[in-house]
Amino acid sequence: MRPLIVIMGVSGSGKSTVGELLAQRLGVPYADADDLHPQANVDKMAAGHPLDDDDRRPWLAEVGAALTAAEDTGMVMACSALKRSYRDAILREEPRTRFVHLYGSRQLLESRLEHRHGHFMPSSLLDSQLDTLEPLQADEPGIEIGIDRTPEQIVDAAAAVLG
Repeated sequence: MRPLIVIMGVSGSGKSTVGELLAQRLGVPYADADDLHPQANVDKMAAGHPLDDDDRRPWLAEVGAALTAAEDTGMVMACSALKRSYRDAILREEPRTRFVHLYGSRQLLESRLEHRHGHFMPSSLLDSQLDTLEPLQADEPGIEIGIDRTPEQIVDAAAAVLG
């Protein structure tokens, strides 16, 4: 069975970078759940407004469906998955999904966001995301990894447990 992994965390935690590297390491495709957002969600976030659960519901179903469609190939997908209910929605679609929660200090996350270009998530929404975040719990399938190390070290840690 090929791995189905969601790299989760707030904006700026390194989901895309780590996700791409982990997918390469495991020899599976990489996808970014942001690409599955309907345009209305992208526009709302770009205008500085956080998404609500009604905005996220169809998007999370798409995330789960994409993972299910990748059962034969495996997949690593970057997805914020900030709330337990969001992760539960993904697991309802694809129960084999495992999560890697990337976490770090607000200061480190803010610094990363301020130096990032070409992304639609403004750093002003970091507080909203941190307020929303429900860290991965012990009874959820996955691991937590601090981002105070290199992307390669994070991938090493994740692959050692999940790969």
